[in-house]
Amino acid sequence: MRGNGNVAVALTITAVLLAPPAAANATPRCDPGPIRTALTALARVGAGIALTTRSPRCGLRNSGVGRADRWTGRVVRGTEHSRIGSNTKAWTATVVLQLVGEGRIALADKVDRHLPGLIRTSRYDGREITVRQLLQHTSGLPDYLEAPFWQDEERRRWDHIEPVRTVRQALTLPPPQRWGPAGFAYANTNYNLAGLLVTKVTGRDVGTEITERIIKRLGLRDTYWPGDRVTLPRPELRGYLRRAGMLLDRTEWNTSEAGASGSLISTGADVTAFWTALLTGELLAPDQLAELKRTVPDELSDGYGLGVERRRLTPDLITWGHSGSMPSGHKFRNAVTEDGRRSVTLLIGADTFDSAEVDLVIGGLIRDLR
Repeated sequence: MRGNGNVAVALTITAVLLAPPAAANATPRCDPGPIRTALTALARVGAGIALTTRSPRCGLRNSGVGRADRWTGRVVRGTEHSRIGSNTKAWTATVVLQLVGEGRIALADKVDRHLPGLIRTSRYDGREITVRQLLQHTSGLPDYLEAPFWQDEERRRWDHIEPVRTVRQALTLPPPQRWGPAGFAYANTNYNLAGLLVTKVTGRDVGTEITERIIKRLGLRDTYWPGDRVTLPRPELRGYLRRAGMLLDRTEWNTSEAGASGSLISTGADVTAFWTALLTGELLAPDQLAELKRTVPDELSDGYGLGVERRRLTPDLITWGHSGSMPSGHKFRNAVTEDGRRSVTLLIGADTFDSAEVDLVIGGLIRDLR
């Protein structure tokens, strides 16, 4: 078994500075103090964490704490590949909104228009659910992960599972508890449906559309749609689950079932490039970007848009991002300022950690970065 509770882990802080040093006569200069403060705090979390930051003065910086691989002792450098989980939803929503801009989909379209008969039970009806409601988690559909089939996810670790199967699993479940006036209920089912819709409209699977429309367009060299690939490209951030007091390495995992809701593999630098391009209008026309940022109240953040979470850290500081989690032990957090000029991205290689402490670090760093 790779990695367990008996392996002593020294939390080592490392950093790779990708931005060139400031010229002697440049003003103002980069102040790396907030990044060092954040790394010191993250070292106490007890996980391998890759940190990527971007700001006008400091440029792009990759840093890390802890071990990327507890078996070999390899330390985190900040350039590791990891699963980004539900951050994938922002990428999927971007593709759907690009199709909206091309006139091939309307947010007001009913799901049944593009996927006739797929959602048709006594509880759920695709003739009543819109594309917007899928992307906004206001469809009223349950999360397929609540189905008994997924009670022991590890049994499915190597299986290829088509996303349409997860939709059919969800349709057997009772309606979820909904929140707020818009009836928000977070469900991965919504995005697997959105992926099926993209395939129906374009004739290509959603992974191909994300690759062509975003990954290649932005020149992202370290972002992958894995399909049935169970390994991560090197260097990888390995993922660990804590079970019965032991740390189990579960990095290798077939995530085909996650599809458009959570399959992507990337690095902190590539994710940063995506979110910067998204919020600065490089990927979406103004009308579609405005739709992306139209939020409804939810119980997770300060408002959920179309595949994006908004957080108001202070009256004058709003950030956007989307958290992520995978059964392989990989977690994801990010925050990007409204103007796209400052960003913080965390890739985390453990399923248990002090989430509140991590959120405090992100909030402080995005506030102090310059």
